[in-house]
This record gives sequence, C-alpha cells and structure tokens, in this order.
Amino acid sequence: DRLSARRKTPGRTDDQLLLMRAAGLLVGQTLEVVAAAVADGVTTLELDRLAEAHIRDHGGRPSFPEVPGYRHTLCTSVNEQIVHGIPGERALRAGDLVSIDCGAIVAGWHGDAAVTVIVGGVEAARPEDLALSRATEDSLYAGIAALRVGERLYAVGEAVEACIEAAAAANGQTYGIVEDYVGHTIGTEMHQDPQIFNYAVRTRGPMVRSGYTGAIEPMITLGSAESDVLADGWTVVTSDGSRAAHWEHTVAVRDEGLWVLTAIDGGAARLAALGAAFAPL
Repeated sequence: DRLSARRKTPGRTDDQLLLMRAAGLLVGQTLEVVAAAVADGVTTLELDRLAEAHIRDHGGRPSFPEVPGYRHTLCTSVNEQIVHGIPGERALRAGDLVSIDCGAIVAGWHGDAAVTVIVGGVEAARPEDLALSRATEDSLYAGIAALRVGERLYAVGEAVEACIEAAAAANGQTYGIVEDYVGHTIGTEMHQDPQIFNYAVRTRGPMVRSGYTGAIEPMITLGSAESDVLADGWTVVTSDGSRAAHWEHTVAVRDEGLWVLTAIDGGAARLAALGAAFAPL
C-alpha cells in the first residue's frame, strides 16, 4: 500500500498535548477509583455511576455517551465478554475477570483507557487469568514502546503480536489476538483515523509524526480469537466461551520520547523497564 506508506499521522501542538494529558489523567484516576470499588456483589451499573460522578465532579464529561446509541460512562466486559459490555444489574463474583473501558473529555479533548481486574484479587483468581491479564498489559506496553517519530505506525501491531506469542509459549497457553477491534488515533474525537492494529499486517502504515496521539488497546483471549456480538448490539464475546482481557492507554509520541497520557505516572516506570524514552511536557 504505497499511499498509506507515504502518509503521515496527524500531530498535536504542545498546548493540545497538555489538554489531552488533563483528559487522560482524569481517565486514569477514574479507572483507579473504579478498580478499587470492584468487589464481590458489586454490580457493573454501580461501577458505571461511580465513574460518571468522578468524571463530572472533576470537570470532565464522559466520552462514551456521545457514541450514537450508547448511554453509559463505562464498558464493563466480564469473563468471556471481550469489549463493549453494557453496565447493568449483573453482580460481580469472586474470580470474575472484568475489563473496564473508560473515556473522558476535558476542554474538547479525549482520553481513553482500559484495565482488566480480577474480582477478589490474586487470591480469588485463576492462575491462567492472572497470566492472561499480565500478558495483555505487557503487550500493550510492547506496542507503546514501538512508537517513535519517523517509525511506521503498524510497528505497534508487530510488537504486540511478538509479545503475545512469547507469552503464550512461556505460559504454555493458546492466546488469541482479537482482530475485529483495534486501536485508533484520538484527539478532539475519540475514534479517528488511522487505526492501530494489534497484530502484524502486510503494510507498514503511515509514518509517525511528532505530537501524534493514539489509543493502543490489545484484546487477548484464552482460546480462539473468533468473536460474536450479542443481541444487545454491543457486547462482544468469545465464540468459544474462553475468557478475555483488554488493556488500553492513550499515548503521545514526541521527538524526545513517549508520554502515556492515561497512566498516572505518565508511563515512566514501564517505559524505563523497556528502555524507552519517557518525555512528558
């Protein structure tokens, strides 16, 4: 695809990146509050209300209700649900694997991130679920570390896939990389082009420009990567009933390095561990 190879990603000014950091930090803080509230017996709707209140109380507004047809602040995807799970009266139970996706807008700019948590913590977890969530988060940061000015955007997917393949071999598991749902460019809208694949593709994609902001979000299963959408028109589940994990961050790429806009520490610790340059404003 010669045309896509010649393209460059959009860029943001430093002032715009600071506004996106405000939105991203609010998302990160909201996810911390929600994750701390996850417990046996808590409903996903209660988590949703907590997230909405936190975002609005801190000067933002939720992104997801601005997607046509969706009205909640979070997507809460439990066990075999991969993504876009709708909050409701379902009570969480110890050992459930819950992916929580959140977006917020501050001053017209978006942040978007997701975490996976296990109800009841490590003691209640199946070992394979802990390993799946860890592998998915590791692959997220592998993808982030592949971002750099002058590099091709689709290097992210190559890094994610390589990380997942290594984790599957190390853990003796079969992991599936969901291909139907991918990451995206983000700015004054939550979903913008170009998309960001979580797997290797034949083309290298557009060149990354300084100031680029993207949301990287691998979704990994404990079995087949095949998925189905439930009758609600939103909830995506694994076709084979296996569990899934979803991790996501919004990232800014600068000449000096990377800034994970939705991480509380800006990504400093994880980037340092990978030998990637940390470059906040």
